[in-house]
Amino acid sequence: MAKYTSRTAIIAALIGNLLIAVTKGAAALITGSSAMISESVHSLVDSGNEVLLLYGQKRAATPADLRHPFGYGRELYFWCFVVALLIFALGAGISIYEGVVHIRHPEPMSRPWINFAVLAFAFVFEGISCWFAWKAFSAAQGDQGFWESIHESKDPTSFMVLFEDSAALVGIVIAAVGTWLSLTYQAPWIDGLSSVLIGLVLAAVAVLLARESKELLIGERAAPELSAAVRRTIEEEPCVHQVVEIITTHMAPDQVIATLGIDIEDSLTVPEVEQLIRRIETRVQAQYPQLYRVFVRPEDSRRPAAGDADDSKA
Repeated sequence: MAKYTSRTAIIAALIGNLLIAVTKGAAALITGSSAMISESVHSLVDSGNEVLLLYGQKRAATPADLRHPFGYGRELYFWCFVVALLIFALGAGISIYEGVVHIRHPEPMSRPWINFAVLAFAFVFEGISCWFAWKAFSAAQGDQGFWESIHESKDPTSFMVLFEDSAALVGIVIAAVGTWLSLTYQAPWIDGLSSVLIGLVLAAVAVLLARESKELLIGERAAPELSAAVRRTIEEEPCVHQVVEIITTHMAPDQVIATLGIDIEDSLTVPEVEQLIRRIETRVQAQYPQLYRVFVRPEDSRRPAAGDADDSKA
């Protein structure tokens, strides 16, 4: 197991966000800063999000039962989608609303040095949390590019915490700049504008996370490399002429269901076909542990196929 996992990153983010939310909240009450209120709400929402992600991971590990024969793996994707909605509705929504109110009714800040002290403290903690998240993401990234890794990832928690922490760091910078400008130019409305900008950053992150979580929630194929490897393994069987079709879908980051259509020797008897299917299922599951369920069906390669699912999402 990798030293830095998504669970480690989530726990680190939860501890950091709880400490920061309390500190920012106290500073917002003292100074009356709109940006600080937005940042406090942001950290509080992030804390709740980490709890939901941990709950999703726990639920995804629940064994299959009669009601859910394929397990509960997709609960992780569901809760990741909920987290994205919360970032949009609570984090972005409240920040933009608070900013608009302070733009329309600007109020000067009292003791603004508290804001700068808290923001510096928050930046350090968010930076530590972001470091853990980056380590977990890098461990899962492999040789893929940044955006390719996000698009192809089957574990949204590996990049969700990274994006949350990155948005938090950007928000802290915006809040600090907004506070400085509002003091320098004696324009309290700038503080409200910075709150709106923080909300827009959160909204952009939420849309991205919701999109990636939605793709996994409705069912996304396994990596083409896995399908190609399974194909090569099956075609090593002497009684198999050709693998006609491979359809895969992720039920969880480490759980894949595969349906395999194979063209076999016509001369095989029914018992021999049954033995071949059992042998193929046992072999591929032993060689590729992520294959949670494997279904093999004999299929005539001369029949027009619906399309090889190696290059499509199931």
